[in-house]
Amino acid sequence: MQEVSLKPKILILHGWGGSDFPHWQSWLASELAKAGYPVYFPQLPFMHTPRKKAWLESLEQIIESFKPNRIVCHSLGNMLWFWYAKKYPDKLFEKVLLVAPPARSTNIKAIDTFFPYPKAATLAHNALFVASTNDKYMSVDEAKQLQKELGCEMKIIENAGHLNSDAGYGAWPFAYEWITA
Repeated sequence: MQEVSLKPKILILHGWGGSDFPHWQSWLASELAKAGYPVYFPQLPFMHTPRKKAWLESLEQIIESFKPNRIVCHSLGNMLWFWYAKKYPDKLFEKVLLVAPPARSTNIKAIDTFFPYPKAATLAHNALFVASTNDKYMSVDEAKQLQKELGCEMKIIENAGHLNSDAGYGAWPFAYEWITA
């Protein structure tokens, strides 16, 4: 008889260009797997030249087959999540962690199909939005405005850049503790 895991299934959605080691999302996926959590950290199609339609179709297939309970998003992965929420407003997940989303609009051609993104939603019983005081992609004022729209808790970290490996976020125990609690 096959043993069934009682731990929640966790889906991790990377941003533009992926989140390979030493990024905290790679670290998180590894730590979750070591602890016996069913975790899926897919490489979304065309990660260096992402298109909203391809990423959204991929996410729909992943959610349908993996059936996650909890979601972790970073950067452009948040925009993908907001587009998914617009299309499936009645879906609901246990927890969603939204880390360092970009501002509502951009002039970056490589990712322009995601912008401007729709009204943001978490689709979660429990959600947390994490921002930085010096993220080059979203100001603190924009983060506070988005947090009001999301209606969830927010954690602002001092001088954490874009909360990626360039900003020193490799191992990030906070993310592990929050998503597994």
